[in-house]
Amino acid sequence: MSRPTAMSHPTATSRRAAFVALTALAPISWGSTYYVTTEFLPPDRPLFTGLMRALPAGLLLLALTRTLPKGAWWGKAAVLGALNIGAFFPLLFLAAYRLPGGVAAVVGSVGPLFVVGLAALLLGDRPTVRALVTAVAAAFGVSLVVLQAGAALDLVGVVAGLLSALSMSAGVVLTKRWGRPEGVGALAATGWQLTAGGLVILPIALLVEGAPPALTGTNLAGYAYLAFGNTAISYVLWFRGIERLSASSVTLLGPLSPVTAAIIGWAALGQALGPVQLLGMAIALGATLAGQLNPRRPGAPTETFSTDERKDREASAEPEASEAPR
Repeated sequence: MSRPTAMSHPTATSRRAAFVALTALAPISWGSTYYVTTEFLPPDRPLFTGLMRALPAGLLLLALTRTLPKGAWWGKAAVLGALNIGAFFPLLFLAAYRLPGGVAAVVGSVGPLFVVGLAALLLGDRPTVRALVTAVAAAFGVSLVVLQAGAALDLVGVVAGLLSALSMSAGVVLTKRWGRPEGVGALAATGWQLTAGGLVILPIALLVEGAPPALTGTNLAGYAYLAFGNTAISYVLWFRGIERLSASSVTLLGPLSPVTAAIIGWAALGQALGPVQLLGMAIALGATLAGQLNPRRPGAPTETFSTDERKDREASAEPEASEAPR
Protein backbone atom coordinates (compact mmCIF):
# COMPACT_ATOMS: atom_id res chain seq x y z
CA MET A 1 0.00 0.00 0.00
CA SER A 2 3.02 2.30 -0.23
CA ARG A 3 2.59 3.12 -3.90
CA PRO A 4 0.01 5.97 -3.42
CA THR A 5 2.33 7.55 -0.84
CA ALA A 6 5.20 7.52 -3.29
CA MET A 7 3.07 9.20 -5.89
CA SER A 8 1.81 11.97 -3.60
CA HIS A 9 5.09 13.90 -3.44
CA PRO A 10 5.61 14.17 -7.25
CA THR A 11 2.00 15.26 -7.60
CA ALA A 12 2.43 18.01 -5.00
CA THR A 13 5.75 19.04 -6.56
CA SER A 14 4.29 19.29 -10.07
CA ARG A 15 1.30 21.21 -8.74
CA ARG A 16 3.58 23.68 -6.98
CA ALA A 17 5.68 24.06 -10.15
CA ALA A 18 2.50 24.91 -12.05
CA PHE A 19 1.59 27.57 -9.49
CA VAL A 20 5.09 29.06 -9.75
CA ALA A 21 4.92 29.11 -13.56
CA LEU A 22 1.50 30.80 -13.58
CA THR A 23 2.55 33.36 -10.98
CA ALA A 24 5.72 34.11 -12.95
CA LEU A 25 3.57 35.24 -15.88
CA ALA A 26 2.65 38.34 -13.84
CA PRO A 27 6.15 39.90 -13.50
CA ILE A 28 6.97 38.78 -17.03
CA SER A 29 3.91 40.73 -18.22
CA TRP A 30 4.93 43.74 -16.13
CA GLY A 31 8.26 43.71 -17.92
CA SER A 32 6.42 44.91 -21.04
CA THR A 33 5.10 48.03 -19.28
CA TYR A 34 8.06 50.24 -20.20
CA TYR A 35 7.83 49.34 -23.88
CA VAL A 36 4.08 49.89 -24.03
CA THR A 37 4.34 53.16 -22.10
CA THR A 38 7.02 54.63 -24.35
CA GLU A 39 5.64 53.38 -27.65
CA PHE A 40 1.85 53.55 -27.23
CA LEU A 41 0.95 56.07 -24.51
CA PRO A 42 1.00 59.88 -24.24
CA PRO A 43 4.18 61.18 -22.55
CA ASP A 44 4.49 62.62 -19.05
CA ARG A 45 1.23 61.21 -17.65
CA PRO A 46 2.44 58.56 -15.17
CA LEU A 47 -0.40 58.99 -12.68
CA PHE A 48 -3.06 58.89 -15.37
CA THR A 49 -1.39 55.74 -16.69
CA GLY A 50 -1.48 54.19 -13.23
CA LEU A 51 -5.14 55.13 -12.92
CA MET A 52 -5.96 53.60 -16.30
CA ARG A 53 -4.16 50.41 -15.34
CA ALA A 54 -6.00 49.94 -12.05
CA LEU A 55 -9.51 51.35 -12.08
CA PRO A 56 -10.93 49.93 -15.36
CA ALA A 57 -9.47 46.51 -14.53
CA GLY A 58 -10.95 46.59 -11.03
CA LEU A 59 -14.38 47.69 -12.22
CA LEU A 60 -14.39 44.98 -14.89
CA LEU A 61 -13.65 42.28 -12.31
CA LEU A 62 -16.33 43.67 -10.00
CA ALA A 63 -18.85 43.61 -12.85
CA LEU A 64 -17.95 40.02 -13.73
CA THR A 65 -18.10 38.69 -10.17
CA ARG A 66 -20.82 40.97 -8.71
CA THR A 67 -19.29 40.44 -5.28
CA LEU A 68 -18.54 43.22 -2.77
CA PRO A 69 -16.62 43.03 0.50
CA LYS A 70 -18.50 42.43 3.73
CA GLY A 71 -17.75 43.54 7.27
CA ALA A 72 -14.06 43.92 8.09
CA TRP A 73 -13.12 43.17 4.50
CA TRP A 74 -14.08 46.69 3.42
CA GLY A 75 -11.15 47.94 5.48
CA LYS A 76 -8.83 45.10 4.56
CA ALA A 77 -9.52 45.50 0.84
CA ALA A 78 -8.85 49.25 1.13
CA VAL A 79 -5.53 48.66 2.90
CA LEU A 80 -4.40 45.99 0.44
CA GLY A 81 -5.51 48.08 -2.54
CA ALA A 82 -3.64 51.11 -1.23
CA LEU A 83 -0.43 49.15 -0.60
CA ASN A 84 -0.39 46.95 -3.72
CA ILE A 85 -1.81 49.54 -6.15
CA GLY A 86 -2.73 52.99 -4.84
CA ALA A 87 0.58 53.85 -3.17
CA PHE A 88 2.77 51.52 -5.21
CA PHE A 89 1.93 52.89 -8.66
CA PRO A 90 2.48 56.63 -7.91
CA LEU A 91 5.69 55.97 -5.96
CA LEU A 92 6.97 53.68 -8.70
CA PHE A 93 6.27 56.26 -11.41
CA LEU A 94 7.80 59.04 -9.30
CA ALA A 95 10.99 57.00 -8.93
CA ALA A 96 10.99 56.22 -12.65
CA TYR A 97 10.73 59.93 -13.54
CA ARG A 98 13.32 61.11 -10.98
CA LEU A 99 15.87 58.36 -11.63
CA PRO A 100 17.39 56.70 -14.69
CA GLY A 101 15.47 53.54 -15.48
CA GLY A 102 18.30 51.27 -14.36
CA VAL A 103 18.67 52.96 -11.00
CA ALA A 104 14.93 52.80 -10.38
CA ALA A 105 14.91 49.08 -11.17
CA VAL A 106 17.82 48.42 -8.83
CA VAL A 107 16.19 50.37 -5.99
CA GLY A 108 12.97 48.44 -6.52
CA SER A 109 14.80 45.12 -6.54
CA VAL A 110 15.34 45.29 -2.77
CA GLY A 111 11.70 44.20 -2.37
CA PRO A 112 12.61 40.57 -1.54
CA LEU A 113 14.69 41.78 1.41
CA PHE A 114 11.73 43.81 2.70
CA VAL A 115 9.51 40.75 2.34
CA VAL A 116 11.93 38.58 4.35
CA GLY A 117 11.83 41.11 7.21
CA LEU A 118 8.08 41.71 7.09
CA ALA A 119 7.33 37.99 6.84
CA ALA A 120 9.33 37.46 10.02
CA LEU A 121 7.35 40.16 11.82
CA LEU A 122 3.85 39.46 10.51
CA LEU A 123 3.87 35.79 9.52
CA GLY A 124 6.36 34.34 11.97
CA ASP A 125 8.55 33.05 9.13
CA ARG A 126 12.11 32.96 10.40
CA PRO A 127 14.52 34.32 7.76
CA THR A 128 16.88 31.71 6.39
CA VAL A 129 20.35 32.15 5.00
CA ARG A 130 19.11 30.94 1.62
CA ALA A 131 16.33 33.55 1.54
CA LEU A 132 18.74 36.37 2.35
CA VAL A 133 21.40 35.19 -0.11
CA THR A 134 18.93 34.75 -2.96
CA ALA A 135 17.39 38.18 -2.30
CA VAL A 136 20.81 39.86 -2.39
CA ALA A 137 21.85 37.86 -5.46
CA ALA A 138 18.64 38.83 -7.27
CA ALA A 139 19.23 42.54 -6.58
CA PHE A 140 22.86 42.22 -7.72
CA GLY A 141 21.85 40.45 -10.92
CA VAL A 142 19.24 43.10 -11.72
CA SER A 143 21.86 45.82 -11.15
CA LEU A 144 24.15 44.22 -13.73
CA VAL A 145 21.31 44.01 -16.24
CA VAL A 146 20.03 47.58 -16.00
CA LEU A 147 22.53 49.83 -14.20
CA GLN A 148 24.56 52.11 -16.44
CA ALA A 149 27.93 53.59 -15.56
CA GLY A 150 27.75 57.13 -14.21
CA ALA A 151 24.03 56.89 -13.44
CA ALA A 152 22.93 59.87 -11.36
CA LEU A 153 21.18 59.54 -8.01
CA ASP A 154 18.31 61.73 -6.86
CA LEU A 155 17.36 61.59 -3.17
CA VAL A 156 13.62 62.02 -3.79
CA GLY A 157 13.69 59.37 -6.48
CA VAL A 158 15.64 56.91 -4.33
CA VAL A 159 13.26 57.42 -1.38
CA ALA A 160 10.25 57.00 -3.68
CA GLY A 161 11.73 53.81 -5.12
CA LEU A 162 12.39 52.37 -1.67
CA LEU A 163 8.90 53.30 -0.48
CA SER A 164 7.34 51.72 -3.57
CA ALA A 165 9.22 48.48 -2.90
CA LEU A 166 8.22 48.62 0.78
CA SER A 167 4.59 49.28 -0.14
CA MET A 168 4.40 46.31 -2.49
CA SER A 169 6.27 44.09 -0.03
CA ALA A 170 3.87 44.99 2.78
CA GLY A 171 0.97 44.31 0.42
CA VAL A 172 2.38 40.88 -0.45
CA VAL A 173 2.85 39.90 3.20
CA LEU A 174 -0.57 41.18 4.32
CA THR A 175 -2.24 39.47 1.35
CA LYS A 176 -0.54 36.27 2.52
CA ARG A 177 -1.61 36.88 6.14
CA TRP A 178 -5.25 37.75 5.45
CA GLY A 179 -5.94 35.54 2.43
CA ARG A 180 -9.49 36.11 1.23
CA PRO A 181 -12.92 35.52 2.75
CA GLU A 182 -14.58 32.13 2.68
CA GLY A 183 -16.46 31.61 -0.57
CA VAL A 184 -14.91 34.61 -2.36
CA GLY A 185 -12.96 33.86 -5.53
CA ALA A 186 -9.63 35.28 -6.64
CA LEU A 187 -11.28 37.41 -9.36
CA ALA A 188 -13.49 39.21 -6.86
CA ALA A 189 -10.72 39.77 -4.31
CA THR A 190 -8.43 41.14 -7.02
CA GLY A 191 -11.21 43.42 -8.24
CA TRP A 192 -11.57 44.85 -4.73
CA GLN A 193 -7.89 45.72 -4.55
CA LEU A 194 -7.63 47.18 -8.05
CA THR A 195 -10.74 49.32 -7.55
CA ALA A 196 -9.59 50.55 -4.14
CA GLY A 197 -6.13 51.32 -5.50
CA GLY A 198 -7.55 53.13 -8.53
CA LEU A 199 -9.76 55.27 -6.29
CA VAL A 200 -6.66 56.25 -4.29
CA ILE A 201 -4.84 57.31 -7.47
CA LEU A 202 -7.83 59.17 -9.01
CA PRO A 203 -7.73 62.40 -6.90
CA ILE A 204 -3.91 62.46 -6.96
CA ALA A 205 -3.85 62.20 -10.75
CA LEU A 206 -6.45 64.96 -11.17
CA LEU A 207 -4.65 67.23 -8.69
CA VAL A 208 -1.15 66.74 -10.09
CA GLU A 209 -1.74 66.19 -13.81
CA GLY A 210 -5.10 67.83 -14.39
CA ALA A 211 -7.74 66.66 -16.86
CA PRO A 212 -7.11 63.50 -18.90
CA PRO A 213 -5.31 64.04 -22.22
CA ALA A 214 -6.87 63.55 -25.65
CA LEU A 215 -6.34 59.94 -26.63
CA THR A 216 -5.58 58.42 -30.02
CA GLY A 217 -6.45 54.93 -31.13
CA THR A 218 -2.88 53.87 -30.39
CA ASN A 219 -3.17 55.29 -26.85
CA LEU A 220 -6.44 53.44 -26.27
CA ALA A 221 -4.93 50.17 -27.47
CA GLY A 222 -1.99 50.65 -25.10
CA TYR A 223 -4.24 51.42 -22.14
CA ALA A 224 -6.48 48.46 -22.97
CA TYR A 225 -3.48 46.13 -22.88
CA LEU A 226 -2.20 47.62 -19.60
CA ALA A 227 -5.61 47.46 -17.92
CA PHE A 228 -6.69 43.98 -18.92
CA GLY A 229 -3.66 41.88 -19.88
CA ASN A 230 -0.97 43.64 -17.86
CA THR A 231 -3.11 44.29 -14.78
CA ALA A 232 -6.43 42.42 -14.47
CA ILE A 233 -5.14 39.01 -15.56
CA SER A 234 -1.64 39.49 -14.16
CA TYR A 235 -2.79 40.56 -10.71
CA VAL A 236 -5.24 37.66 -10.47
CA LEU A 237 -2.31 35.32 -11.13
CA TRP A 238 -0.08 37.27 -8.73
CA PHE A 239 -2.51 37.27 -5.80
CA ARG A 240 -3.39 33.63 -6.46
CA GLY A 241 0.31 32.83 -6.28
CA ILE A 242 0.66 34.69 -2.99
CA GLU A 243 -2.05 32.42 -1.53
CA ARG A 244 -0.45 29.20 -2.72
CA LEU A 245 3.29 29.96 -2.28
CA SER A 246 5.45 31.48 0.41
CA ALA A 247 5.82 35.27 0.43
CA SER A 248 9.56 35.07 -0.27
CA SER A 249 9.05 32.67 -3.19
CA VAL A 250 6.54 35.01 -4.81
CA THR A 251 8.58 38.18 -4.38
CA LEU A 252 11.69 36.48 -5.77
CA LEU A 253 9.83 36.19 -9.06
CA GLY A 254 10.02 39.99 -9.26
CA PRO A 255 13.43 40.08 -11.03
CA LEU A 256 11.72 38.51 -14.05
CA SER A 257 10.21 41.94 -14.72
CA PRO A 258 13.42 43.96 -15.36
CA VAL A 259 14.96 40.98 -17.15
CA THR A 260 11.93 40.81 -19.46
CA ALA A 261 12.10 44.57 -19.99
CA ALA A 262 15.76 44.29 -21.01
CA ILE A 263 14.99 41.49 -23.47
CA ILE A 264 12.10 43.47 -25.01
CA GLY A 265 14.34 46.53 -25.22
CA TRP A 266 16.93 44.49 -27.09
CA ALA A 267 14.43 42.78 -29.41
CA ALA A 268 12.03 45.67 -30.13
CA LEU A 269 14.02 48.85 -29.46
CA GLY A 270 17.51 47.83 -30.54
CA GLN A 271 19.04 48.32 -27.10
CA ALA A 272 22.38 46.61 -26.54
CA LEU A 273 22.85 43.52 -24.37
CA GLY A 274 26.52 42.96 -23.57
CA PRO A 275 28.32 40.26 -21.57
CA VAL A 276 27.72 42.10 -18.28
CA GLN A 277 23.96 42.27 -18.90
CA LEU A 278 23.86 38.60 -19.86
CA LEU A 279 25.78 37.68 -16.70
CA GLY A 280 23.31 39.74 -14.67
CA MET A 281 20.39 37.92 -16.27
CA ALA A 282 21.94 34.57 -15.40
CA ILE A 283 22.46 35.63 -11.78
CA ALA A 284 18.96 37.09 -11.44
CA LEU A 285 17.33 34.04 -13.01
CA GLY A 286 19.44 31.71 -10.89
CA ALA A 287 18.37 33.56 -7.74
CA THR A 288 14.75 33.41 -8.89
CA LEU A 289 14.95 29.64 -9.40
CA ALA A 290 16.75 29.14 -6.08
CA GLY A 291 14.01 31.10 -4.37
CA GLN A 292 11.43 28.58 -5.57
CA LEU A 293 13.08 25.60 -3.92
CA ASN A 294 11.00 24.30 -1.05
CA PRO A 295 13.07 22.03 1.17
CA ARG A 296 10.94 20.21 3.73
CA ARG A 297 12.38 19.91 7.25
CA PRO A 298 10.64 18.33 10.23
CA GLY A 299 9.29 21.07 12.43
CA ALA A 300 9.76 23.79 9.80
CA PRO A 301 6.88 26.15 9.02
CA THR A 302 4.88 25.02 6.02
CA GLU A 303 3.31 27.16 3.37
CA THR A 304 -0.22 28.30 4.00
CA PHE A 305 -3.03 27.61 1.56
CA SER A 306 -6.40 29.07 0.77
CA THR A 307 -9.58 27.19 1.60
CA ASP A 308 -9.93 25.99 -2.01
CA GLU A 309 -6.35 24.72 -2.03
CA ARG A 310 -6.74 22.89 1.28
CA LYS A 311 -9.82 21.15 -0.09
CA ASP A 312 -7.92 20.17 -3.25
CA ARG A 313 -5.04 18.78 -1.20
CA GLU A 314 -7.33 16.89 1.20
CA ALA A 315 -9.32 15.39 -1.67
CA SER A 316 -6.17 14.17 -3.43
CA ALA A 317 -4.41 12.88 -0.30
CA GLU A 318 -4.22 9.13 0.38
CA PRO A 319 -4.65 7.74 3.92
CA GLU A 320 -1.17 6.23 3.78
CA ALA A 321 0.38 9.63 3.11
CA SER A 322 0.16 10.76 6.73
CA GLU A 323 3.65 9.65 7.68
CA ALA A 324 6.25 12.24 8.68
CA PRO A 325 7.92 14.09 5.78
CA ARG A 326 11.30 12.78 4.77
